[in-house]
Amino acid sequence: MPEELDNQELSLKLYIVMHHAFNSLQDQSFKDMKSYGLNPTEFAVLELLYNKGPQQIQQIGERVLLSSGSITYVVNNLIEEGYVVRKQYEMDRRIAYVYLKPKGKKLMNEIFPKHAEQLEKITNGLNAGEKKKLIETLKKLGKNVE
Repeated sequence: MPEELDNQELSLKLYIVMHHAFNSLQDQSFKDMKSYGLNPTEFAVLELLYNKGPQQIQQIGERVLLSSGSITYVVNNLIEEGYVVRKQYEMDRRIAYVYLKPKGKKLMNEIFPKHAEQLEKITNGLNAGEKKKLIETLKKLGKNVE
């Protein structure tokens, strides 16, 4: 029985430590995104299009964890800013793809390397081996939770 309590206490401590670490990382990451005049959702959409190419609106929502109404709002804002364009799929007009425009690509060419550098600075308390191990461990945890 004491072993179960120890494991339970460790599980609670793990949750608290992960929660605080994630919040700290997220706060610094969001601050960096905002320094470029983008909110975190806009940045996530631009980053997805920059790294993965054109995407269906529905796929964007699934990947950045937004509802269809919210993703439409974000995409419309990015269209207004001239960063992206939405095009209907010719074979099925119900499907729309979002493409990065040259202005959006130029912006991401400028800010994405800086953002990646900032993330490296934020996580510099871990060496490369520790980062790999933590990624592996968190993936294992995530799969177990599912």
